[in-house]
Amino acid sequence: MSDKTPIYLDNAATTSVDPAVWAEMQPYFENFTANPSSIHSHGRQAKVAVEKARKTIATLLGASPSEIFFTSGGTEADNTVLQSAVLHGGCKVIITSPLEHHAVLHTAEAWAKLGLAELKLVRVNPDGAIDLAHLEELLASSDKAIVSLMHGNNEIGNLLDLNAVGDLCEQYGALFHSDTVQTMGHYKHDASALKVHFMVGAAHKFHGPKGIGFLYAKAGTKFSPLMHGGAQERNQRGGTENVYGMIGIAKALEMAYSAMDEHATYIKGLKAYFIEGLQKQFPGISFNGASGDVENSLYTVLNVRFPSVADGDMLLFQLDIEKISASGGSACSSGTSVGSHVLSALNPTATGAAVRFSFSKNNTRAEIDRVLEVLKKIVA
Repeated sequence: MSDKTPIYLDNAATTSVDPAVWAEMQPYFENFTANPSSIHSHGRQAKVAVEKARKTIATLLGASPSEIFFTSGGTEADNTVLQSAVLHGGCKVIITSPLEHHAVLHTAEAWAKLGLAELKLVRVNPDGAIDLAHLEELLASSDKAIVSLMHGNNEIGNLLDLNAVGDLCEQYGALFHSDTVQTMGHYKHDASALKVHFMVGAAHKFHGPKGIGFLYAKAGTKFSPLMHGGAQERNQRGGTENVYGMIGIAKALEMAYSAMDEHATYIKGLKAYFIEGLQKQFPGISFNGASGDVENSLYTVLNVRFPSVADGDMLLFQLDIEKISASGGSACSSGTSVGSHVLSALNPTATGAAVRFSFSKNNTRAEIDRVLEVLKKIVA
């Protein structure tokens, strides 16, 4: 591999669009461009494509098409759920964790600041796992609540036991929303078997286009629109439909499901290879959260702490000079002077630079070898 070849290891932030996904979308940019809300033949043709995409997603998730609502992405879907739960679902309490994506955490804080809901944060264990005993305590002491906990943490790779949390929510009559953005397309979700009321997806996390996502809302669970202005999405999300995006997310999820086991095995192998190389090269290195446990963490994410490096931003800058893209945390927080809220909540006194490397089916062992070489030079 050439030293000049760019290496992209920030797939938790976004993935590249698969060529087959683009090929599926392209006709809807060029030929089938009508508004699907129009009643003429061109509009009906676009509408058929939208509903076919919805059915594809529903079938993959073990859901009904009536339970799938298209959004602009995960952030809009998360906001829709929490606003609806507070304003129209009778929820007086939002229970979440300090490790959630800001799409959930900031939204919950906003509703609490308005005095419309009480915010309760469940404790997390030193390894980043949710304290289920404390979650039960919070549920037992709360009026009508919504629990919002992500399935796979985008920074430290911890996975949530959806069944265990779903059982607790059912026991105490709470709604359960899981931000499944990082695991959608990488793990199979059977909505018919899960006790989850709301799940979300964003196409750009599994090789689909940016700007399109969906909300799964279990049948019988009431929710209200965040976006008003039209009758689109069965009156639940106003705005002209992003037809080519909808085509793209359905194709991307279909492709992800068709090769999921193969890709998981391959990416786990890359991650394990990287861990082994790092441990040999840097004695005393550690991995944040559960990310160093290949079999029991989000296999696309590895969060590495370099104890001998004081400045994480400088380390990322030096990697960037070498044309290696990684991150210090969520890309949604880039450009701010505040460090990772996840790592701060997990271990506020930790020292050393933390870097998140995240993998996809497109990465190779040759790239991992090159990154190890560069890290050795930088850290030395």
